[in-house]
Amino acid sequence: QVQLVESGGGLVQPGGSLRLSCSASGFIFSVYHMSWYRQAPGKERELIASIGHSGGYADYMDSVKGRFTISRDNPKRTLYLQMNSLKAEDTAVYFCKVTYGHRDYWGPGTQVTVSS
Repeated sequence: QVQLVESGGGLVQPGGSLRLSCSASGFIFSVYHMSWYRQAPGKERELIASIGHSGGYADYMDSVKGRFTISRDNPKRTLYLQMNSLKAEDTAVYFCKVTYGHRDYWGPGTQVTVSS
């Protein structure tokens, strides 16, 4: 079955960096568009970045453009999110998502806390 597992979250100071990973299994990773979302306490889950199946296309929400980079390694079946210049407002649980067979699959999420 489809499984997604995020890792790499943690506590970081403002201005710091983290790299999140999402390990995928149960589907042909290299042919599917992938996305990163986040959900802060008391807020709705929001789409922050998406990447095409080959990595040639990427899109970002305005508040992370220039700071976050989405990428993928198809042979390793892994999705990444490099996050630089982190701000307190980036604090959230981060999720990866794939739409497979007309259904959305999510990982359990990884917590990112930006605080001094």
